[in-house]
Amino acid sequence: MKVHSTLGNGFQEVIYQRALEIELAENGLRFIREMEMPIFYKGEQIGSRRVDFFIEGEIMVELKAIITLENVHLAQAINYLEAYNVKTGLLIKFWQSKS
Repeated sequence: MKVHSTLGNGFQEVIYQRALEIELAENGLRFIREMEMPIFYKGEQIGSRRVDFFIEGEIMVELKAIITLENVHLAQAINYLEAYNVKTGLLIKFWQSKS
């Protein structure tokens, strides 16, 4: 991915978000950054969640700037897909361990 190869490791998530925003725009993709999506329980809105990117009206993207991607991060992304009835999602980790 161009963002990671250009920036490398160690930045906060917001830096990668801003860089990805530039790449998406340069490639002519329609997107909403930090799109707020409501959370419902038994028909009542009980809160909301911001997805990092919602691209072309059908792809949800969550970014993580962490060393280790854990099962809880995947579970969270899957829950968002199910809650919002979105079929496609990307969970992108911006970090590479140095070995």
